[in-house]
Amino acid sequence: QVRLAESGGGSVQAGGSLRLSCAASGNAVSSRAMGWYRQAPGKQRELVATITSGGNTNIDDSVKGRFTISRDNAKNTVYLQMNSLKPEDTAVYYCNIEGRYGWRAVWGQGTLVTVSS
Repeated sequence: QVRLAESGGGSVQAGGSLRLSCAASGNAVSSRAMGWYRQAPGKQRELVATITSGGNTNIDDSVKGRFTISRDNAKNTVYLQMNSLKPEDTAVYYCNIEGRYGWRAVWGQGTLVTVSS
């Protein structure tokens, strides 16, 4: 099975930047779409950004213009560059990968992003 490992989270002040990484291992990683979700305490996970195997991207309106998703297929790694961070961006960020029936229902530990005023 594919395994995912998120990293790069931390605590920053509003207006700061962070770059999240997700290293994937397993079968046919480079041929699958990948994405980033986030979840604040007490709230549902929200899909933030996706990227196809060919590099086509989609960014949610809530972060459009501030976040950028990219991938390095040679390293089986997807990135989320987050600029101009706001307190409302505070959440645990998870990566995911396209599975047999869409996005996988198996979640890793995620990486915590805390944005303070």
